[in-house]
Amino acid sequence: MEKMNIEKLWDKYKDIIPYGVFGVLTTLVNIVSYWIFAHPFGLSVMVSTVLAWILSVLFAYLTNRKWVFHSEASTREEIGKEIVSFFSCRLATGILDWACMFIFADLCGFNDVLIKCAANVLVIILNYVTSKLVIFRHKG
Repeated sequence: MEKMNIEKLWDKYKDIIPYGVFGVLTTLVNIVSYWIFAHPFGLSVMVSTVLAWILSVLFAYLTNRKWVFHSEASTREEIGKEIVSFFSCRLATGILDWACMFIFADLCGFNDVLIKCAANVLVIILNYVTSKLVIFRHKG
């Protein structure tokens, strides 16, 4: 009986559960790489934010494509369109992240790592919606 409930839950949330796991890992890639660029390397808040964004979006694309949304794109053209779509949508939420960092960390002087964490919550939600509805939607 319990096994059936677990299977039903998995079927119902089969995208959200792995997205949550890889979302946490992507967020860790983003925050840790930001911290490394900003603190040990001493780069500016904005440069560190952009470099962290590039690394985390690449990680997110690879994991989301395979393990979250099970992309069916197989030709170079399909994969190319998927990559452009993914990075375009991520650029939109990346701009939101950059704006938060610029306003709250650079201009207001709040703790940069805390602002980075807070901005990522909103970014994760928006990224899931765009991935599910735009990038990896299944045709059929």
